[in-house]
Amino acid sequence: MNKSLTRSIGFWLLLVVSLATTAVGAWLISGQIGTMTTTLLDGTATGVEVYVGQSLVVVGAGVLAAGIIGILLTLGLVAARSLVPAPAPAVVEAIDWTAEPAESPVVAAETAPVTEAEPVVVDAEPVDLAAAPVEKDAAVEKDADETAPSVTR
Repeated sequence: MNKSLTRSIGFWLLLVVSLATTAVGAWLISGQIGTMTTTLLDGTATGVEVYVGQSLVVVGAGVLAAGIIGILLTLGLVAARSLVPAPAPAVVEAIDWTAEPAESPVVAAETAPVTEAEPVVVDAEPVDLAAAPVEKDAAVEKDADETAPSVTR
């Protein structure tokens, strides 16, 4: 699970939110300080512009600080990621689909053709086992008769 930092949604979300927070904090600070400065120099400043303006500057400073910390975290992630070595890519040989595969001994043994049974030599006379008559054992016949279902009409 080695994901590139530039393809991480969390990384980009941190960067975008940090930049937006920094911009909003700077806008709050500059707007309130500009208003306070203008009204104080004109002599038209009211208590709302002075006292509320100071509180908004403090809030804007906190928002600006949070955005700057987010940007520093983003830069720290980039630096930390550059220190981690990337794994070497695995070298894979190209498959030659035109070449015939070499048979392994296991596959060759499993696919060997079946040959006809050779006759067995008993007392120097060849006996063909496939043609030899099969004799039934009397005990086997008795068991077969007992287990066979009887049909009555």
